[in-house]
Parts: sequence; structure tokens; C-alpha cells
Amino acid sequence: MPHLSCKTHSHRRATPRLLAVALVLFPLAPAVLQAAPTAGWEIAKHEGRDYVSVDSMKRFYSFTKFTRNGNDIVLENPKVEMHLKIGGYECLMNGVKFVFTHQVTTIGDKPYISRMDLAKLIDPVLRPNFIDNAGDFRTVILDPGHGGKDPGAVNSLGTEALYNLKVSGRAKSLLEARGFRVVMTRTTDRFLSLQERVEIANAVRENAVFISVHFNSGGREARGIETFTLSPTGVSHYGRGLIASDLQSRAGNQHDSANIALATSVHGSALRRLQKHTFDRGIKRARFSVLSGVRHPAILLEGGFMSHPYEARLINDNDYQNAVAQSIVDAVIKYRFAVSKKPASAPPR
Repeated sequence: MPHLSCKTHSHRRATPRLLAVALVLFPLAPAVLQAAPTAGWEIAKHEGRDYVSVDSMKRFYSFTKFTRNGNDIVLENPKVEMHLKIGGYECLMNGVKFVFTHQVTTIGDKPYISRMDLAKLIDPVLRPNFIDNAGDFRTVILDPGHGGKDPGAVNSLGTEALYNLKVSGRAKSLLEARGFRVVMTRTTDRFLSLQERVEIANAVRENAVFISVHFNSGGREARGIETFTLSPTGVSHYGRGLIASDLQSRAGNQHDSANIALATSVHGSALRRLQKHTFDRGIKRARFSVLSGVRHPAILLEGGFMSHPYEARLINDNDYQNAVAQSIVDAVIKYRFAVSKKPASAPPR
């Protein structure tokens, strides 16, 4: 991460790479980087937490334009556009929504974001090529959620368990055609406990990534796709407050930076493939058991709401299922490329 500490990142100045809806997977022009000052970070305390000024972010990540209009903030350079809102929890990067742990705030008259959100979200997304030991893999573990006595979400057209299996099976064939080894936690309509899924994933000894495939349920109004990564240590499950167990590190936390980069690639690819058919609910952090114990970079994709009348029909459509499967394949390829392209040595500080 950027000089602020968090073990998973090297402490070097960055060539930004953004995995987002436009899937920007190449660095800024060297001239842009050379023009950027190398000033230190402005860090301040707020409500007992460290916060970092947006001015510092602008300098470090070579943003060339910083616009503030009331509570709305936009940072721009030739490849990345980031939107923040003072008092808000959302960050848009190249049109992809991320959900912060803490609100964007002001200290004095300057906008600040929490050090946790910078270290565990923004930096890995902007600098995936600085994530240690993330790109050397040719194995993908696909986890079709639910199955057997656990059908997952159900509507008049089908069961989530079956849709999860169909999408994962199609993704498996496509990935194998691209030279990847694919491990499926299940290939038939059978029940697996969450612990059994974790054990299957951890039995894979070579480097791999883990993608759990699901569809959602939440009332007739809820719709859209969302992607989850494991909450970093000290970050709560999405939608609830911090509890004591959130302060304990889990096996999956060793890949916090890779997790968010993989989620960005999968989520951005799904948005691009599904386009007007879906709604962006964002990339979120959660403490799902299936993510906590996996010792590989791991994410969980929710590909739409079976409880929404329009999305229910989409999910039942072969073309939609194929699009979700293809978005997983696109994402794995782009993620592997982004985290494999190691930067040149940074200039002295």
C-alpha cells in the first residue's frame, strides 16, 4: 500500500492500474508521473481513527485535476475518474461503485478519507501490480452456492442452486478453453456445508483464485449485482456495526489487497457484459464464512435478484447466464494480467 502500511503492498510509488467498468489495465503516461510531486501524506485523527487528506491522494496517485463542488469531489487524470461525497460512504471509480467502511469527512476545511479505506480499497484498486504474489496462478476455484437440500433463493422459474451450477459450469468450460485449470466445489445438485467448500478450496495447493457464484433475494424492489470481499480485520460485516469478532484476523485476510482487486475485475466485467440489464449495487465487504476461511484470493458474486420480477426472467435466460459466465472469464484474465505486470523501481523518496 502507499507508504501507509498494510503488509500486503510494497512501499513504492505507483503506476496506477484501474480494474473498472472500462477495465483500464495500463499505466498513466510517464510524463504524468514525472510531473507529480512526491510530498508526504497528510494524516489526521478523527473519531479515534487515522484519516488521509484527499490532497495527499491527488499527489500520490498523479491525479491532475481536483474539483470540489459543495460536498461533491472529483479526482481525475487521463485514465481514472474518482467521485467522492463528503458525508457519504460510496466511491465511484470509472463508474464502478465501492462502499467504504467510514464516511468521507472534513477536518478543518479539507476533505479526508479513512486510512483503512485508502489502504484496503483504493490503493489495491489503483495499484494491483503492487500486490505481492498475486499473479502467478493458472487455477480457478468456482463455488456454485447452495445445492441439494439447500436450494437457495427460489421463484416460480427455478432455484438459485441450479442457476449457480449452470453459470459456474459454463465459466468452467470457457476458462479451460483459455488454458486454466478449474476446480468446482460441486458439479451436481448436492449439498455442501460452508466448511466443506472451504476445505475443497484449501486442498488446492497451487496458487489459485476462488469465486463463489450466487443470485440474490430481497423483495420485489431490490435489484442489481453486488460483489463481496472478506472484511479486513477491524471492519464489520456490511450493514451492521463493529463487534468483537471483527477484530480477529481470518485466513482470508492475508489476501485483503488481492481480494479487492479480484472483486473489482469481476464486478466491472459483469457491469460491462450485462450493461443496461442490471443495476450497480457496489463492491462491499462482508464476513461470509465461505470467504473467511479460504486461503486464496476470494470473492462472492451476486448476479441479480431472483425476487425482482424483471431480473427473475433475465436470470432464467440462457443469454444472461452466458453473460455472467463470460464476465467471470473476462475478469480472471484481466485480473491476472493486472497483478502480474510488476512496476519498475520507483524513484528515491
